[in-house]
Amino acid sequence: MSSDQNAALKKVLKPIHLWAIAVGLVISGEYFGWNYGWGVSGTVGFLIATLVVTLMYVTFIFSFTELTTSIPQAGGPFSYSQRAFGWLGGLVAGYATLVEFLVTPPAIAFALGSYTHFLYPSLEVLDVAFACYVIFILINLLGIKESAMFSLVVTLLAVGELLIYIGIVAPHFSYETFVTEPMPFGWPGVFAALPFAIWFYLAIEGVAMVAEEVEDPKRTISRGYIYGILTLVVLALSVMIFTGGVAHWRLLSEIDYPLPAALGIVLGRDSALTQLFASLGLFGLIASFHGTIIGYSRQIFALARAGLLPSFLGNVNARFQTPHWALIAGGLAGCVALKLGTTDQVIILAALGAVVMYIISMAALFALRRKEPGLERPFTVPAYPYFPLIALVLSIVCLIAIVYYNVLLSLWFFAGLILVTILYMATGRHKVVENGMAGTEHLK
Repeated sequence: MSSDQNAALKKVLKPIHLWAIAVGLVISGEYFGWNYGWGVSGTVGFLIATLVVTLMYVTFIFSFTELTTSIPQAGGPFSYSQRAFGWLGGLVAGYATLVEFLVTPPAIAFALGSYTHFLYPSLEVLDVAFACYVIFILINLLGIKESAMFSLVVTLLAVGELLIYIGIVAPHFSYETFVTEPMPFGWPGVFAALPFAIWFYLAIEGVAMVAEEVEDPKRTISRGYIYGILTLVVLALSVMIFTGGVAHWRLLSEIDYPLPAALGIVLGRDSALTQLFASLGLFGLIASFHGTIIGYSRQIFALARAGLLPSFLGNVNARFQTPHWALIAGGLAGCVALKLGTTDQVIILAALGAVVMYIISMAALFALRRKEPGLERPFTVPAYPYFPLIALVLSIVCLIAIVYYNVLLSLWFFAGLILVTILYMATGRHKVVENGMAGTEHLK
C-alpha cells in the first residue's frame, strides 16, 4: 500500500474554523442567486418562501448536528444513511450530496466571473471561472488547517461587507417599493421560489464532511453549526428585505450581481463605493467557492473509501494530508458543468440534491434512534421528534415543488441515480459494502 493510502486526515479544526466553514460555505447565497426567486414569486411571495425554508433549515441543522456529533465521519450524510438503511441508503445519500457539492461550485464560479466582468469588462466570465478552479484547488491541496484559516479570513471579510451593505441601503428602504407587485404569480409562485430560497442556506451541512479533521468533534461541531445557522438567518433576511425596498424587484431578478446593482441604484453606478463593494463582494463568493471545494473533495474521498467510487480517489497525500485526487476529479466535473449549464439551472439542480439528502438524513435520524438507542449522542436534537419531523415534512414539500416546476432537470437527476444504482449492483460492489458493514457491526 502506498504512503498516500496510509496517510490519514489531520485533526486540527476548532469551533471558530467550523463557524467560518459553515458561514463561508453558504455566504455567497446572500450575494447572488436568491434574487432569481423574485422573478417567479415577487418580493412578498419570496419572503414567504424564505421564511418556510428558514424554518426548515433551523430545525434541520439542530437535527443534523445530532447525527454529525454521533457519527463524525467525512462521508457525512452517506455515513449516517448507510448505517441506518444499508448500502442503498448510503448510495442515495452519497449521490444526492455529491450532486449538490459538485454543481454548487460552478454556480459560484459563474458569479465570480460575472462580478469580475462587472468590474473589468475585458475579462470573460468563463475564463475567470476556470481560473478560480485552478487557484482554489491548489490552495486546498496545501492542507486543511491552511484552508480553514483562509476560510476564516475571507468569511470575516464577507460578513463585514454584508453588514456595511445593509447599513448603506437600509436608509433608502421604501415599504411602497417592497410591496409593488408583491405576489404577481400567487401561491404557485411561492412554491416555484423554494429552490432559490434554499440557496440562502444551501451547503451549510458541508461542515459534516470535515468532521474527521475536527479537534474534539463531540463538542466542537455543535457550536460551529449553531453559531453558523444563526449568523446566516440574520444576514439572509436582512439582505433580501432591504434590497427589495430600494428598487423594483424586476430590475434585479435576472442578474448575477444584485447587490452591486442595488448599490448602483442608491449611490450611482460610477460611485467609488459601488465599485469598491463590487470588488469586496468577491470575498463572499470566494469564501463559498473555497468551502464547497472542501465539501466535494471530502465527499468524493469518503465515497471512494467506502467503495462507491474508484479507490484511487480515496487516497490522501502523504505530505499535505489532503485528498488530492478527489480535489482534482471534482474540479474537472465542475468545469464540465460550467460549459453546460446556466446559473439558475445549476442552483435548481444543487437544491434538488440537497433536499433529497435532507429527507434521507432525517429519516436516518429516526431510524438510528430506533435501531441504536445506546449510540453515544453528545448533542441531542431539542424538541424531538418535532424538529426532525418539521425538517422532514418541509424538505418533502420543497422536493415536490422543485420537481413540479423543473421536470426535465429532475428527470436527469433521478435517471442518474437509477443508472448509478444499476451499475453499482451490476459490479457487485453492494455486496462488498454489505460484507464490510457486517464486519463492523461489533464496533457499534
